[in-house]
Amino acid sequence: MKIDLNILGRQFDMYQSEYEEAALRVLRSGWYILGPEVEAFEKEYAAYIGSNFCIGVASGLDALTLSLRALGIGAGDEVIVPSNTYIATVLAITENGATPVFVEPDEFYCIDANKVEDAITKRTKAIMVVHLYGQAAAMDRIKEISLKYALHIVEDCAQSHGACFENKMTGTFGIAGCFSFYPTKNLGAFGDAGAVVTNNEEFANKIRMLRNYGSRVKYHNEIEGINSRLDELQAALLRVKLRHLTDLICERVKIAKKYLTEISNEKIKLPATRMGTNHVYHQFVIRTKERDKFKSYLHDKGIDTIIHYPIPPHLADCFKKVGWNTTSFPTAECYANEVLSLPMFNGMKCKEINYVVECCNQYR
Repeated sequence: MKIDLNILGRQFDMYQSEYEEAALRVLRSGWYILGPEVEAFEKEYAAYIGSNFCIGVASGLDALTLSLRALGIGAGDEVIVPSNTYIATVLAITENGATPVFVEPDEFYCIDANKVEDAITKRTKAIMVVHLYGQAAAMDRIKEISLKYALHIVEDCAQSHGACFENKMTGTFGIAGCFSFYPTKNLGAFGDAGAVVTNNEEFANKIRMLRNYGSRVKYHNEIEGINSRLDELQAALLRVKLRHLTDLICERVKIAKKYLTEISNEKIKLPATRMGTNHVYHQFVIRTKERDKFKSYLHDKGIDTIIHYPIPPHLADCFKKVGWNTTSFPTAECYANEVLSLPMFNGMKCKEINYVVECCNQYR
């Protein structure tokens, strides 16, 4: 049997008529940039998250980059960030001229809140939290630290649409919640897209200007901005998927429960869920000390897998000139050598799930 890591077409098939109706509505409207669809999606997503404002941008990376820029974070400033995140999180910091300060992850793959305080210096301006793989970081402790040291919290929610910490949505704990709507996300568009959510009106207005050449009124450029706008077509399609997001997450949780209850192999470490959180399983990430061998075994069985992520940011080639690769973050490096994401997608068939379980259990 051949099982892909993700088959986006199956989720499209579930709501095909709604997607096509939304796309045609936009195409026939003649309005394609910053129009009624974007405005409607921003209101609907803000309501879903529980925030006052949502500002659509072109990508998750832009959401992070512009959030730091809106806070005035730049050269000479430091931003605390997990050492095992996707490189986009770090690029948002370096793009603004600031310095990332890495903190190791905990057993749930999020930043270890108990190690954050030790990383704070007089140059620290923000804590960039990443809710990795689909569950929230320990936001109670992180919020406590941010208040103690007067630090901004910027949340990277690219993988945590619908995830909560103690019944409060990720993206609502700090000044900014930054979302990616890349097609593979739980709330995925049909191309690149992103958003910033916030409860701060002044901050929201700053993001709106930054995404649109620094302008609130056409040709009146108040600040230096960029072009990073969520387009009407993606907004309309996201509105469709948002209506079904709760059901889509429930389906992913159901698949994950099947994996968690039926995969039984001492060589495979299954993901754990932090107390007080709900896991929305953007990815189902296992660990094994025989990762490369296990990945090859599954490939031979026809099961596609991927490594999230094989190279920690401090070891990335693009940062060699900075010299971070001489610093060791053993937990992040251990995870990079052991993690493997199993197939997890909406529309996955029972026989496919059962086959993955069977192959995992037969591995020796």
